[in-house]
Amino acid sequence: MKIVVCAKFIPDPNLALVVDPDKKRVVRDPSQSILDPGDEFGIEAALQLAEKHGGEVVAVSMGPESADAGIRRAMAMGVERAILITDQSLEGSDALTTAEVLSSVIASEAPDIVVTATESTDAYTGMVPGAMAAMLDMPQLTFVRSIEVDGQTVTAQRDYENGYQTVRAALPVLITVTASVAEPRYPSFKGMMQAKKKPIDTRDLGAVGIDAGSAGEAGAREKVLDLSKVQIEKQTRVVEDDGTGDSVDEIVAYLKHAQAI
Repeated sequence: MKIVVCAKFIPDPNLALVVDPDKKRVVRDPSQSILDPGDEFGIEAALQLAEKHGGEVVAVSMGPESADAGIRRAMAMGVERAILITDQSLEGSDALTTAEVLSSVIASEAPDIVVTATESTDAYTGMVPGAMAAMLDMPQLTFVRSIEVDGQTVTAQRDYENGYQTVRAALPVLITVTASVAEPRYPSFKGMMQAKKKPIDTRDLGAVGIDAGSAGEAGAREKVLDLSKVQIEKQTRVVEDDGTGDSVDEIVAYLKHAQAI
């Protein structure tokens, strides 16, 4: 079994997010960036599947050269191989271009399972996995909290608002996982040392087979038009009790309207 897992190098979500007001893009400082915590859940799920059924886990990432730091953490966790697509022409790429680039590399690996986070922790669009599934012509199982593989069939529990659904799909399949799927392992010292020595397969757009003119900001079909700060206003309501007890009914009615009860 071959499993490909997506790994993104993002600004540390524990730090304040900085946005360039002119470029309307997140400022990405490699010294303050980490492997997306959401992707660590996907990596753990992929590793557990490989350990149970046998096979190989390959990480695929798109980003600057500094993104190799995130990939090496994935390798320290246990990922055997990694591919990094890095090219100056990719700067400012939209979700669709990102999906095209990742899908092109993933298709060349011919995986049985592709695992991603539900959405990245920096952009939160959630659009890339679905676009990839369409481009790879794979069924997609979303918001997955558990995965079982039996032959050529995957059975998964899919989270939704009031519980979970049990869904099935035939391999190959693309799966997006939630934080409930598994607790990511902490890389061992031995794993970290081995990860430093493992080679990373670095490719530019030419190697991927995508024209540089159709990538990056120039080729983006999705544009950020404006940025504005969120205005938070506290809403209060005063209920006065004249001694009749009617205030209780008024408070209950208000809470029901606010869907607090």
